[in-house]
Amino acid sequence: MRIYVKSVEIFEFPKLSITFNTDEKKIFDVSPYLDKGIFTELQNQDYFKQVKATNGTIEWPNGQDFCPDTLYIKGR
Repeated sequence: MRIYVKSVEIFEFPKLSITFNTDEKKIFDVSPYLDKGIFTELQNQDYFKQVKATNGTIEWPNGQDFCPDTLYIKGR
């Protein structure tokens, strides 16, 4: 079965609550990525809140995204 994201909500900065097509909900901590490359922009909490579930994953307006497998495996 292919895992994909159905919805995303802010849990508590910088964590996201993600619901998958399996109806599992996981918390994904973005903090390990905040000082890396294009993800540094996510340090801005107002920008961070613009996350959307799109095409089976999550993304922000300027193109930052995560693979659904990463979100699922690293989510708790």
